[in-house]
Amino acid sequence: MSLYPSREVASAVIPSPLSSNKERRPAFSPARYVAASINEKAFVASAPIELYTTNYFLTCALGGALACGPTHSMVTPLDLVKCRNQVKPGMYKGTFSGWATIYKAEGLRGVFTGVGPTAIGYSLQGTGKYGFYEFFKYQYSQLAGDEAAHKYRTALYLAASASAEFIADIALCPWEALKVRMQTSVPPFATNTAEGFNKLKSAEGLGGFYRGLVPLWGRQIPYTMMKFASFERVVELIYDKFLTKPKAEYNKFQQLEVSFAGGYIAGIFCAAVSHPADVLVSKLNNQSKSGDSPGVGALIKELGMKGLWRGLSQRIVMIGTLTAMQWLIYDSFKVYVGLPTTGH
Repeated sequence: MSLYPSREVASAVIPSPLSSNKERRPAFSPARYVAASINEKAFVASAPIELYTTNYFLTCALGGALACGPTHSMVTPLDLVKCRNQVKPGMYKGTFSGWATIYKAEGLRGVFTGVGPTAIGYSLQGTGKYGFYEFFKYQYSQLAGDEAAHKYRTALYLAASASAEFIADIALCPWEALKVRMQTSVPPFATNTAEGFNKLKSAEGLGGFYRGLVPLWGRQIPYTMMKFASFERVVELIYDKFLTKPKAEYNKFQQLEVSFAGGYIAGIFCAAVSHPADVLVSKLNNQSKSGDSPGVGALIKELGMKGLWRGLSQRIVMIGTLTAMQWLIYDSFKVYVGLPTTGH
């Protein structure tokens, strides 16, 4: 018996190896949802999309794009102030004063500087992150087998999310480079995405778009590992320790509330583990020419411990809200297409 039920028996009640031996309640086997729908009036997805097929993983990828693109775009004003304060300490006294200053000088459009590359980049990244996470989580669980998949489920979440983010960042990196350049240049590097793309390509070639790939991996891979692993375990903890019934006995709105709460808690952890690398990405992409840019080691020495943690409070608010909304949107989309919510 594998971590996930086979497609042929997806409608049967199959204990998951991630569940405890005592209760045999699956941690993330969709079979429980499908089987319970026969006898339960509570919300249980019927999974009309065949599980673990190409269509299933592509559907999850689409959900990831919908979750990441709009949410990252929504917090562009927060990201703008954070990035400028990271590369030019003390530029703004706080988030609200920063917005007021930018609005006075550049108008509302200025407050949303970088929203174009943000929307494109993080839609692509969300596609890869969520789609490949579901793919690798399934594949690794099949390779590990029942006992190992349950016993080392946290390691499985970490491995699947790291693999997914490694791929997703290749799509994100050019747009992140452009976003940071637009946000940290005063006066603005470019007034729109197309102009900025052409200017960066003309000045530095394609290499300019990938100069920050390694620091981006350093920021995003730990972030995503924490995002998925902590979310899965927090959701598991909520259902096991704080709620009184199995997940399948709660309706869809209650399940989505758990997704939102688990996402916010996971977001706080994400912000903490990835923040120093976020500062490095901002500093590195703010440099005008790769030949004049200091290496990562030199930047760390220049910034010091205090500099590496500059802007953490703003990022906790941003990432906590962002992660909670992403899980809410992603799981809402899964519910909409007839799939179970993530976790437990």
